[in-house]
Amino acid sequence: MSDANIKLTASNLAALLCARVCHDLVGPVGALENGLYLLTDEDSADMHDDALDLIKIGTEQASAKLKFLRIAFGAGGSAPAVIASAELESLSRGVYPDGKIVLDWQVAVDGLDKPAARTVLNLVMLAVATIPIGGTVVVEATQTSEVANISLKCTGPKARLEDVVTITLAGKAPEDGFDGRSIQPFYTGLIVRETGGSIKAEINGETVTFSATLPVQ
Repeated sequence: MSDANIKLTASNLAALLCARVCHDLVGPVGALENGLYLLTDEDSADMHDDALDLIKIGTEQASAKLKFLRIAFGAGGSAPAVIASAELESLSRGVYPDGKIVLDWQVAVDGLDKPAARTVLNLVMLAVATIPIGGTVVVEATQTSEVANISLKCTGPKARLEDVVTITLAGKAPEDGFDGRSIQPFYTGLIVRETGGSIKAEINGETVTFSATLPVQ
């Protein structure tokens, strides 16, 4: 791990984020491809209903992820400057519907400015990964005219906080270099640091907590 904050070139950062987007879309696009193959395969005529189900699932998942990533990674929602909390919740539930992971949405404001909103969505991604066999993610956020405070508490059996997440969230480079997975926590920390804010992650027993404070822009 480097002792200093790492400044990636713009092209490297963009390439790595694109790799992450592609990784997240492989599953639903693969379902679409398989469904279309079954529909056009004359030997699989008896599986047309299954094919349509695959296409429906793939389409819904791809749409949900694209809408989510458009705000989390991109310039989506460039106007207005404040993104409604209800929209952030809808985007999050679209990608992470209640199942083995339950989102407990407790955001106490009607909307968050763009850096805080993007931080929430990126932290939701990181939070879900900390409880791989299931659990609850409590999402909390408040915002005044001066500062936004964000907290995500992730509780579940075998909760984990990988070193690469804490390292990159703090702006450091992992020993093996960045990849499509490690760039996302780095980017999350970058959003916060560019506002002059702070972000951290810690684990205590079966609970992982992410917290961030961002001056309102």
